[in-house]
Amino acid sequence: MDMTWVTGRIAVGGGIWNAENMALVARAGVTHIIDMQIEFDDTKLAEPHGIVVFWNAVDDDFQPKPPQVFQQGVDFALEALDQDGTKLFIHCAAGVHRAPMMALALLCSLSWTLEDAMNLIEAKRPVVDFADVYVRSVEKFLKQRAELEDGRILARGRSTPK
Repeated sequence: MDMTWVTGRIAVGGGIWNAENMALVARAGVTHIIDMQIEFDDTKLAEPHGIVVFWNAVDDDFQPKPPQVFQQGVDFALEALDQDGTKLFIHCAAGVHRAPMMALALLCSLSWTLEDAMNLIEAKRPVVDFADVYVRSVEKFLKQRAELEDGRILARGRSTPK
């Protein structure tokens, strides 16, 4: 099974495709999957193992990706990682573009710098290719996320009774 652990609880890799590979994923302790491939939905393969799948179908077309692609995946991942004993597998077809792109967005949402997150993912999984358009898409997501957070903080400050 093409799966590389980039942290103790987050793995990145290629497609699962069949029941035998899903069984290997389950034996590795994976409890949650972000499936970034448009080609195949893992949900039915994962059900017998009790693995929760978020199918975030994205085309590997080297076009900018909207922030909501990352927001949905990061929300799913953070909720999963908030639970004790969970492990997350982020994958696409080959584990070269889309899955690393989502892992980058997740690690940066967990307070990693973009550079440190990219270096970690590339060091653990050398086949990764961070296409410029995808990195810019992650940067756009992170900027929007930061602006939303700043807006919430400001709104909370203004709503204080006088």
